[in-house]
Amino acid sequence: MKATRLALPEVLLLEPALFEDERGWFTESFNARSFAAATGLDVTFVQDNHSRSARNVLRGLHYQLPPAAQGKLVRVIVGGILDVAVDIRKASPTYGRWVAERLSAANRRQLYVPAGFAHGFVALEAGTEVIYKTTGHYDRAAERSIRWDDPDLAIAWPAGLAPLLSAKDAAAPLLAEADTFD
Repeated sequence: MKATRLALPEVLLLEPALFEDERGWFTESFNARSFAAATGLDVTFVQDNHSRSARNVLRGLHYQLPPAAQGKLVRVIVGGILDVAVDIRKASPTYGRWVAERLSAANRRQLYVPAGFAHGFVALEAGTEVIYKTTGHYDRAAERSIRWDDPDLAIAWPAGLAPLLSAKDAAAPLLAEADTFD
């Protein structure tokens, strides 16, 4: 597994090893030892989530507050997404900055988004399926979100995007008004 630190160095782009032959290919989508060796992180994942989205469905920007904060390991098994992580740690020198990566079934890349970051993605193809592991269990009371189109964040979503949003995401506050990590 290859791990690359992005412009927000806590966010990692992961590329699992792929073994191909005339029959097809094989990869370990997750191996705790390989993950720890590649990233230097010793994390425990406790929950797997799986979503299917129509094209232009935008999910996010989501996070959970401590003590229920979650890290996420995100991968796409059908279709493709633009995956976004936003630093929401007020004491961080990169507070309010974001990174984005295209993840797809074809490129098999994964994104590790640690606790302290809001996470969201937009489906670039119909029927896109995303699986992500979390380091914490879902906690409705700790769940928060930030507006996907916050002008202070100025995330570079695909040009002309008219996203399909949940009611919760459509009503999300701007980062300046949101509960974040102190």
